[in-house]
Amino acid sequence: MDYYIVGTIVNTQGLQGEVRVISVTDFAEERYQKNAELALFDKQDKFVRMLKVKTHRKQKNLDIIKFEGMYSINDVEKYRDFSLKIAAENRGELDSDDEFYYDDIIGITVFENEVAIGTVSEILQPGANDVWVIKRKGKKDLLLPFIESVILTVDIVAKRVTVDIPEGLDD
Repeated sequence: MDYYIVGTIVNTQGLQGEVRVISVTDFAEERYQKNAELALFDKQDKFVRMLKVKTHRKQKNLDIIKFEGMYSINDVEKYRDFSLKIAAENRGELDSDDEFYYDDIIGITVFENEVAIGTVSEILQPGANDVWVIKRKGKKDLLLPFIESVILTVDIVAKRVTVDIPEGLDD
């Protein structure tokens, strides 16, 4: 069965068995709703167990989650840096052709003026727009905002993105 990451446990929260999660999903309310099932994977990306969400709340840029059967900090602290994933069948369909899952974009080749400039290695969420990190050979990583004037076309099937890098962004 295929699984897709939705977040990483980065720390504990308090003494009652809650964890702090940095999410990599735009659907946090759906993924972490009460009784939602998440797969827990260790640091080596090996399946550990299934977890059921008991409670969820947002706190700044973190999701605070409590799982059923975990009542104290001792129950959860061993899961720091573990990944939370959903099963492929729970992933859901996107609403439009201009929406993408992160794992569809990571590793895709980036072109400017028909010249391959690198691959997308990471997607950051600093605020209003996502920022795509472009790994390039022999150069520093390039950070491109996900806006229409910069990311011109995305072809998931061909694994190709066409961009127009604004002047001054690539120094």
